[in-house]
Amino acid sequence: MSEERICVGVISGAYGVKGEARIKSFCAEPTAIGDYDPLWSEDGTRQFHLTLERPIKNGFAARLQGVTTKEEADALKGVHLYVDRAALPNLPDDEYYHTDLVGLTVLDTGGEVLGKVISVQNHGASDVLEVSGPGLSTPALLPFTMAAVPTVDLAAGRIIADPPEGVFPE
Repeated sequence: MSEERICVGVISGAYGVKGEARIKSFCAEPTAIGDYDPLWSEDGTRQFHLTLERPIKNGFAARLQGVTTKEEADALKGVHLYVDRAALPNLPDDEYYHTDLVGLTVLDTGGEVLGKVISVQNHGASDVLEVSGPGLSTPALLPFTMAAVPTVDLAAGRIIADPPEGVFPE
């Protein structure tokens, strides 16, 4: 890809028999996926122009320009949809795109390396950083709260963490 792109959704197959696709949005405001044009495949070789038709369970029914049959929509199942980063809104100082957190080094308040962020999870209550590192047989789940993560320094590529007891082995 020539520009940095961010994943904002995925095509999860056909919806109905008239060429509509089922779209799952990863945007904080789910309908915002319809505001971005064009959307791209992960490898940047395909471009999609999407029109949201209506909300459905776990997503939206949408029209993709050039897709007119159920079979064509089904063939796109699993295609992740990306938008140029420049098209995304700027965030306040205390908010981050998940993609910016993945790969950051996590240090404790004494400067000891705890690991690297391998993903950001959200299971309903709040975001959790999945951290893999030395001495961890399985990734640690670090709550992404001000108390547990007081500092995120994107420019330096690091997070300073004050993890709750038991999150990382002693």
